[in-house]
Amino acid sequence: MTKASDVFTLKNANNVELTFIGRGGQITGMKVPDAKGEITDVVIGYPGIEETLAGDAYLGALCGRYANRIVKGTFELDGKKYQLDINNAPNHLHGGHDGFNSRVWEVEPYADSRYAQAYKLSLTSPDGDQKYPGELTVSVIYGLTNDNELVIDYTAQTTKPTIVNLTSHAYFNLKGAGTGNIEDHLLEVNADYYTPISADIGTVNGEIAPVKGTAMDFVDAKTIGETCHSNDPQVKIVDGIDHNFVISGYDGNLKLAARLKDPTSGREMEVYTDQPGIQIYTGSHFDSTEIGKLGKPIQKWAGLAMETQIFPDSPNKDNFPNAILRPGETYKHTCVYRFL
Repeated sequence: MTKASDVFTLKNANNVELTFIGRGGQITGMKVPDAKGEITDVVIGYPGIEETLAGDAYLGALCGRYANRIVKGTFELDGKKYQLDINNAPNHLHGGHDGFNSRVWEVEPYADSRYAQAYKLSLTSPDGDQKYPGELTVSVIYGLTNDNELVIDYTAQTTKPTIVNLTSHAYFNLKGAGTGNIEDHLLEVNADYYTPISADIGTVNGEIAPVKGTAMDFVDAKTIGETCHSNDPQVKIVDGIDHNFVISGYDGNLKLAARLKDPTSGREMEVYTDQPGIQIYTGSHFDSTEIGKLGKPIQKWAGLAMETQIFPDSPNKDNFPNAILRPGETYKHTCVYRFL
């Protein structure tokens, strides 16, 4: 039986290495080469397992049942209203007070010819867990390919109609964890539209707005700092970026969602997904009070989270993608982080 502190490692032929633990399937490290072949850990985190278990439990973790926010923690399904935990006032976030990030997942090796190595993570969430309807059975595959791709494959089934939105919450700094912030990273997002947030609501208000002419325009690559230091009202609300972007050309197939590049090391990362959105978050809540890797404080904008997902508050927005899962259906979600 898997324990919270159990450490699992995936490695490929290029010395790319992923480490994660049993609690939350939490990704604790991702070592990848730079343009010169030098290997560096590019995932923000803590120096050791003890610190990881005591620290920010969202760092690198699997989030659910519903990743991101649900306004006032309420939704209606088939005429019945549900009230979820309010753990990010005034909203519900990432499954509430006891989200999937805090659960110990059952982990076992997984054989698949596509991967150099892979693990399967499994979890059963009982009917009523986190105040959601239906027993939810979840499987997540972490697969590492010899093309330096981390593939995360999610599936879930339910015994009653419910809502599901799963994601991974790793923060990336392509210079290396503990080497400063990501202001100088170049970001490109395959999105002509995004979902603005309301300061009063604390999340999306249902609007789908064009990025053109705003600080959220990453159609052409630009530095993250250019947006984070702008006077755009959307940036000011969250002191950076914490927004859902609408993937252009979404059709349920795997699409390029974003590209991230560090000019210093030459490292690049591409994100692909079959989901309709990607939440880009610059980690504005980091305040240097916690010590991370290399013994350095985890500072504001230390890393970038790129969470492929259904839109925030989709259950309450008729114009947003459907997040309902019914018995006999299978929730499927693939995310690929490809390092170049």
